[in-house]
Amino acid sequence: MLVSQINPFLEYCVIEKGLSKKTVENYRHYLLVFRDWLESAGLGTLSPIQLTPEHIWDYRVFLADKLIEEETEKTLKRDTQAYHLVALRAFLRFLVKRKVPCLSPDHIDLPKREPRHIKFLNLDQLELLLAQPKSDTLTGLRDRTIMEVLFSTGLRVSELVGLDKNQISFTSGEISVTGKGGKTRPVFLNERAVFWLRNYMQSRKDEDSAIFIQEGNRRRNNGSRRLTARTVQRIIKKYAQELDLTVKITPHTLRHSFATDLLSNGADLRSVQELLGHASVATTQIYTHVTNKQLKEVHKKFHGG
Repeated sequence: MLVSQINPFLEYCVIEKGLSKKTVENYRHYLLVFRDWLESAGLGTLSPIQLTPEHIWDYRVFLADKLIEEETEKTLKRDTQAYHLVALRAFLRFLVKRKVPCLSPDHIDLPKREPRHIKFLNLDQLELLLAQPKSDTLTGLRDRTIMEVLFSTGLRVSELVGLDKNQISFTSGEISVTGKGGKTRPVFLNERAVFWLRNYMQSRKDEDSAIFIQEGNRRRNNGSRRLTARTVQRIIKKYAQELDLTVKITPHTLRHSFATDLLSNGADLRSVQELLGHASVATTQIYTHVTNKQLKEVHKKFHGG
């Protein structure tokens, strides 16, 4: 049966592909939605070779109509629909690789993605946010350092909380980071970030290897004091709410602000791609609509006659 191949596919993702735990969990979720749809449509015993383009079309209709909030009749976003189909396409590619006769993955077309509207802070808003933590306390110093490092490096929050002390070179202002797909890249600390990070490290009296930790004796269930991504999100949300800014601020907002600032000051797209750790420059291009507006203003100012 087609559905009996789902678990072998997930094992393949872990063992042979080396995908992250989160990615495998997402694949599992999306493929179980597909399995449940097959069963509800009376297709639970379908073999891989029996899957047809018509079945895929019916599944796409199901995803487009799938409610996530019955009260408001809110349906899945197109991007979320695409994630379900990407998982299914990866599943079929696995079957092809294992020489299991099945529908070609090329028969799965993805819905056109919704345009992404990135949110970022201008420099005035950023300065206000960075000044919020009370840096005369160790917790405030840590929180200020977190935000300075996020803006200086453009790190993902998952990358930030995974940092250890031995990854930092204060001499070169460089951190070696392992990002998505296990790829390692250098990121760079500006002078301000070096200043705050050095102060924070020197103020610590513990021997913990993690850069950012819970203060006091607070530990997670596994005994670790390392901050989680969720905790960093809450920290930044707290300071953002104190400011009452109109922009919703998350750790990713600082990553967006980092990229937008670079491009606005003349950095090329490929360099920003490398610094962000994007696998494809197409992902980095979400920022161009912001910088394109600024180019238009430059053209109007200096070539408007």
